[in-house]
Amino acid sequence: MKRSVILFVLCLLLLTTCRKDVYNPDVCFNENILPIFISNCTMSGCHNSIDKEEGYDLTNYDGIMQGISPKHPLTSTLYNAIRGKNPYMPPNSNPKLSSKDVAYVKIWIEMGAQNTSNCNECDTSSFSFNNRIQPVFQSWCVGCHNSSNAGGSVILTDYANATSTKALDKMLGSIKHLQGYYAMPKSGSQLPPCEINAIEKWLNQGHPNN
Repeated sequence: MKRSVILFVLCLLLLTTCRKDVYNPDVCFNENILPIFISNCTMSGCHNSIDKEEGYDLTNYDGIMQGISPKHPLTSTLYNAIRGKNPYMPPNSNPKLSSKDVAYVKIWIEMGAQNTSNCNECDTSSFSFNNRIQPVFQSWCVGCHNSSNAGGSVILTDYANATSTKALDKMLGSIKHLQGYYAMPKSGSQLPPCEINAIEKWLNQGHPNN
C-alpha cells in the first residue's frame, strides 16, 4: 500500500513538471508575439494603422488587445481567427500562420497577455545568416517581402534575395527608421534593438552566407 502511494505521488510530480515545461516557456510580446501579427496581418488593405480593416490595428499592443481576453484564448477573437475559426485570418489569399506561431499566441494569452519586452538576454555575438538573421526576416518581414507579395520589389525569404543590391541598399536605413528611407516594419515600431544590432553586424561583416 505504501509503495502504491509513493508511486502515485511520483506520477503526479512528473505530470506537474511536464505541464510546467509545456505551458510556461519564455514568450515575450515584443520579441515573439508582435512580429507574428506585423508579418502576417498588417499588409496594405489589412489590419495596419491606416486601413484598420474590421476596426483592428494590429501594429501595436493596444490594438492587438482589442481582440484578446487575457488568460482566455478560446474567448479571444484574434486567437480564434488565426487558428482557423470563422471569421478566420489571414484570408485564403494569404498563407496561414504556422502551428508554432498559433501556439505562441495561445501561450502568451494564457500567461496573461502582458506587454513584455527584453525577456531574454541579447546575444551580441550571434549574427550568422542561417541562425540569427534569417529567423528575424521570417518573423518580421516575409509577410510583406515574399515572392507573391514583394513590397518595394524586395524579397527576404532566402539568402540570394536578401542580399540583392536593392535589398541591401535599403536594409539598414529602413530598419533604423532613418530619414530618407521607408521605415520598416512599415506599419509598426522599430525592430527590437537586439535584432537591429545583429543585422548591422552581419552587414558590416560583408553579409556572409553562414
